Amino acid sequence: MNVAAFETEEEADLVDALRADPAWRPGLSLVAVDDGDRIIGHVLLTRCHIDGEPALALAPVAVLPEQQGRGVGASMIRAALAAARAQGEGTVIVLGHPEYYPRFGFVPASRFGIRPPQDWPDEAFLALPLVENDSPPAGTVRYPAPFGID
Repeated sequence: MNVAAFETEEEADLVDALRADPAWRPGLSLVAVDDGDRIIGHVLLTRCHIDGEPALALAPVAVLPEQQGRGVGASMIRAALAAARAQGEGTVIVLGHPEYYPRFGFVPASRFGIRPPQDWPDEAFLALPLVENDSPPAGTVRYPAPFGID
């Protein structure tokens, strides 16, 4: 499914590697299915750190091409964020489309003093505090090893 949703196999390989990594969080890998129980989408939140403080990384979000534009991705993201809140998580970061993720409450991570591990566009590196009236930790994000980001 991840292979079909992206142009390369990198995202599918990433999911496989994350499943075997300590960053894997039970209950934060969600799928969407169609009426025939065929998987049409997948969203994943895994442990990352902001200067040693725990946070979550949202990646990848995958929806089969023929199902895109129907709200599948949005529904999965909302469900994943709700599951993370229910587990007591505090912050989610994402490197993604600046036009898409603000609808879920994401804002440029720089507003919280959160820095990407590489030189990424400010408008595309986003953060979402999951706890109302709580500020995320400031610092540089460290992704789990399977992401291959130093």
